[in-house]
Amino acid sequence: MGAVRTGVIGLGMMGRHHARVLRSLPGVELVGVADDLGDRHGVADGVPVVRSTAEMLRLGIDAAVVAVPTSAHESVALELADAGVHCLVEKPVAADVAGAARMVARFDEAGLVGAVGHIERYNSALQELRRRLDAGELGDVYQVVTRRQGPFPARIADVGVVKDLATHDIDLTSWLLGSPFVRLFAQAAHKSGREHEDLVAISGTLADGTVTNHLVNWLTPFKERVTIVTGEGGSFVADTLSGDLWFHENGTVATEWEAVSAFRGVSEGPMTRFAFAKREPLLAEHEAFRDAVMGDRSRIVPLRDGLHTLGVAEAAIESARTSSIVHPIAPSDQSEGTPA
Repeated sequence: MGAVRTGVIGLGMMGRHHARVLRSLPGVELVGVADDLGDRHGVADGVPVVRSTAEMLRLGIDAAVVAVPTSAHESVALELADAGVHCLVEKPVAADVAGAARMVARFDEAGLVGAVGHIERYNSALQELRRRLDAGELGDVYQVVTRRQGPFPARIADVGVVKDLATHDIDLTSWLLGSPFVRLFAQAAHKSGREHEDLVAISGTLADGTVTNHLVNWLTPFKERVTIVTGEGGSFVADTLSGDLWFHENGTVATEWEAVSAFRGVSEGPMTRFAFAKREPLLAEHEAFRDAVMGDRSRIVPLRDGLHTLGVAEAAIESARTSSIVHPIAPSDQSEGTPA
């Protein structure tokens, strides 16, 4: 096929960046942008500006990026699916699990590419970390800890910090280890006078036994995006703001002397900061989506993964509400078209 004719629907903070990247991406033609408030950030740069999804469809598109508020993800994506348009939907994939399940079912039935914008998977630091974990460089993995903290973003009004931010950590943790969440306990707070929570602490367990902890809030006067994976050989530390990855080695030396060979803890060893190519995650995400539309779906984050992540997020919200341990529904149990 020729260039993928693509439109962007929603021109807020993320939509304008999607338009910027798509305009420069080989194999893609940005044919229009849509927002019911118009092009208030001036991102169109000569392409048509329309007000609705229906108007966008009349431009003749193969694919679209859905970057409207979360509450409208489902309705816009289903309208596009009914028109035979492939979609990349910003995260969280939908406002709730029931809506996400309907999206998965509709795109699967139509044989269309449906992807969700869990952009951390495309961060160079986490890509490198995943490669090293897959190669066994850490040995047995014990724990994943993430910290995702920063000031309140005034643009977010329809979901809380769990669905907007913690979904990053839920997704990247399951992806790094290749294992779903099976158990969690969460505590949340409402400190800014809004309807939705603005702080959460989640303690979880993956199916492979890995223990996880996630601190997420909109109350910290600095931005922090850190992932720490600790295991037999030491700890990897990834900073997704800078794209850096470090390894702090366990300095304890193994001994063959049986009398003193019992486990005695760990000690500080060498620290390495890795050098590797760093690419803009959004560009890598769009390359994967373009390639999926052209037939190679191996690098997208499919809608079904977004459904599972949203299910874990809703389990965390329920845990915080009830002060109880919750067992998220396994991905295999989230059947097509059936709310989890």
